[in-house]
Formats: sequence, structure tokens, C-alpha cells
Amino acid sequence: MKKLFSFLFLFQILMGYGQEKMSEGPFSQLIIRGVTLINGNGAPPRGPIDIVVENNKIVNIQVVGYPGVKINESKRPVLKPGGKELDCNGMYLLPGFVDMHGHIGGVAQGADSDYVFKLWMAHGITSVREPSGRGVDWTLDLKRKSEKNEIIAPRIFAYTGFGQKNKDFNPLNDAPISTPAQARKWVRANAERGADGIKFFGASPEIMAAALDENKKLGLRSACHHAQLDVARWNVLHSARAGLTSMEHWYGLPEALFEDRTVQDYPLDYNYQNEQHRFEEAGKLWQQAAKPYSEHWNKVMDELIDLDFTLDPTFNIYEASRDLHRARRAEWHEEYTLPSLWDFYQPSKISHGSYWHDWGTEQEVAWRENYKLWMTFVNEYKNRGGRVTTGSDSGFIFQLYGFAYIREMELLREAGFHPLEIIRSATLNGAEALGMANQIGTVEVGKLADFVVLSENPLKNLKVLYGTGAVKLTEENEVVRVGGVQYTIKDGIIYDAKALLKDVKKTVQQQKQKLNYRIKQPGLK
Repeated sequence: MKKLFSFLFLFQILMGYGQEKMSEGPFSQLIIRGVTLINGNGAPPRGPIDIVVENNKIVNIQVVGYPGVKINESKRPVLKPGGKELDCNGMYLLPGFVDMHGHIGGVAQGADSDYVFKLWMAHGITSVREPSGRGVDWTLDLKRKSEKNEIIAPRIFAYTGFGQKNKDFNPLNDAPISTPAQARKWVRANAERGADGIKFFGASPEIMAAALDENKKLGLRSACHHAQLDVARWNVLHSARAGLTSMEHWYGLPEALFEDRTVQDYPLDYNYQNEQHRFEEAGKLWQQAAKPYSEHWNKVMDELIDLDFTLDPTFNIYEASRDLHRARRAEWHEEYTLPSLWDFYQPSKISHGSYWHDWGTEQEVAWRENYKLWMTFVNEYKNRGGRVTTGSDSGFIFQLYGFAYIREMELLREAGFHPLEIIRSATLNGAEALGMANQIGTVEVGKLADFVVLSENPLKNLKVLYGTGAVKLTEENEVVRVGGVQYTIKDGIIYDAKALLKDVKKTVQQQKQKLNYRIKQPGLK
């Protein structure tokens, strides 16, 4: 009998019995009842509304009453046999979020795809553009599995790093890209492989021009981190004119705004391989650009808008530069950051983005001024009709997957965006930048069933979108946590966001126990 019990217990473990259920569906019909809809197109909230999904397509969006008034049952869509009804009365529903700069973990960080995907999905992120990763085939394999819903993952858009090669993708037989013809050949091979686009870091002008031209001819999209090694000859304006569809971060934009110089004011002992040099001097760059609203500043902005160019600022990824203590003491690190990832964040002359060699007040003050000027440009770009998206670039500089995306929303608010404009940047604008606005980005009949559902109003307080929720005091003087995404729905499948977070927390706890590890601050006993 004991042997039989042991066998049954092992069988239950292998089959996942007793584990918290993380997903449910898809269903032939799904009706989400009684939500307040925040649609992603800039429209104000309205509800209560019932939303009907059939075979992963929205087929009906039905207003069923007025707030504070009993719902008119005669207006409610009828549930068909075999369908699923999700009671969300009093809750808020938004389109699934689009992370326009999401690296799917990293070998150096020790973060695998399952860990990253669950953190993203737990924060309502249903689509991710990966701007280069471990190789095009690795990413495309995950993309196919996500499309078939074989794994818990957002839909993936694979942008290969320009010139990247691996054992399965090596179109130039190990030759570096050194001619326009080679650039065009690599771009064609990347498209044939099935990639959705290209992520550039810069190159010589003739190679950038050829690659962008070929990519545009093939109908693919592109992104660029205009690295300092090439930006003196090729800035954001050059890229946009050549066909680049979006820029990452802000590199290359101040250089396009230079009036009295052609290169950054580098100290004469600067070394790009020294990450403190790189990031410390970057914090002084916006002060070297044209003044806000000056003639040249306006001219550059207006031309980029005319070119239908997308800004993906990723404000959050540099925030530790202006307040290191805040970034490293974020409350979610204790329970959701892997030990290997925490170690990667620490001061290092080797790890990318771990540039805390001697970081202090002077560097932080310079970066705060940098942010003011940068945010002024981005907010005005939005005001004049330019497209601004939401991206996180997590896995570096104390920024954690999922949590950092919500922090990016808060920083857009600091830049001057109305909360409805932030939601549009996180949904419709991302969909437009990906060429997917006919399928995702807003809640409309005919679009895919990608939603975020939560109990609190995110427009009043974006912090309720964090997995850790927001702190609130009750009428009884009790401190409570409210919010956190309740359901992330992707392709009509309902994911329990809190169960996903619980699973991540368990993974982190197991690794810590295995290593006898606790998060500690460098240099402190």
C-alpha cells in the first residue's frame, strides 16, 4: 500500500496535480462580463461592458448599462454551450501591453525564457519585440511555440542583431560585413530565415544605407541603438531618412541636435570600454544639444515626425544613473530577482551596465538634468503627433522584467504624458510600430483577444499595475496592498497573473535555498 501511495504521489507531481492553475482555455466562446473598458486609442473609460470572443477574435463589444445602476440583463450577450463566462464586474480591461524592447533573458544574467515570460505575462505584456538576442533561430523557435500556445509566453517579434550569426545562421561564412553588397546579402538572408526585422547598433554610412534600403524593400521594420562608435558619422536623422522605422533609447538624437560641435565632448582620457566613462559622459550629452524649442531643435523634431519615425525611449533602464539607491532597493528584488541576475547587476568592469565604479552625487545630478531635457523632447514629440512607444530593456542596471515595464509607464507620466496617452503608447502605438494595428493594440471587433484585466483603476494610480500592487490605507487605518494584474488574456487564453508571479517567486526561492543565498548590498557586512 505504501508503494502504491508513493507511486500515485510521484505521478501527481509529474502531471502537475496540486499545483496552482496558471492558465485556462482557449474556448469556443469567451464572454468577459461587466468591465470598464480603457481602449488604448485615447478614448476615456466606459462601462459596464460585456466583451465576446469566439475563436480568438473579438466578435461583440456590448454596453450593458450605466455605472451604479443595475445591469440590464436583456442586453447581455448569451453564453453558448461549451463557452466560458468570466465575471469581471467592477474591474478594468485594457488591450494587452506591447513591450517594444524586451530581451528574452540572457546567459550572463542566468535568466531563462520561462522566468522572463512569466514575469512579462504577469504584468499584462502580451506582445514583445526582441531587439536581438541569443540568435535568430533560438528566438524564432520560441516565437513558433508561442504562436501555438505551447508555452506561457507573449507573442514574439524577432529583430535580429545586424551582422549576427550563429551555427545555424551564417550567411557570409564568417566574413564580417564590410561592403554594401555583403550588407544587402545578410539582410536578405535574415528575411528568408523568418525574422521580423533588424536591430542595428550602427556601422559605416554606406553599409547602414545599403542595409536599411534592402530591409525596406523587403517590407521589414527596423530599430537602432546608435552606439557612440559610429554615431559621429551616422545619427538618428541619417537613419530615419534612410528608412529606419524606430530608434531605441536616445543615443543619436542629441547628436542630430548638435549646433556648435560634431562629436560629443569626450574627456581626453575617455575609453569606451570603461563603462563608467561611457555612462557618466552620456549623462552630460543632452546639455550639449540645441536648446528646447530652438529653431534647430524644432527642425529635427518636425522632420522625424514627417518621416513617421517612432521613438522608443526606455526611460527606465537608465534611471539608476540618477538615483542608484532607489533602483537597487526596489521592493520586488527580494522575492522575484534571481540570485544570478542580482550578481550580474553589481559593480563590475566586465558586466554590461554594471558601471558603478565610482558613482556618486555629481553623476546623479548630471543625469537628472539629462532626463529633464530628454523628457521635454519626447513629450513634445508626442504633442506634435509623433509616435512614442513603451519599452523596458530589462535584465540590466537593476531593472527587472515586467516590473520595469510598469516603471516605464510611470516615467512617461513624469515626462508629461496623460495616463490615457501612456496606455496608448503601451498598446496602440506599439501595435502600429510593429505593423500589427489591424490585429492588436485596441479592443475592437475583429481583433485578437489580448487583454489586461485588473480590479483597480490604473489611470488613477499606475502603481496598481505592479505585481506587488500599491500600498493603500483603509478607513480602519489598516495598511493593505491593492491591485496587481488579475488576468492576462492572450489569444483568448486566460492566464492567472498572480499564479504566474507565485510560480516565479517559488523558482527564486528554490535557487536561493540551493545556493544558501540572500540579496546583499556590495561592501556592506
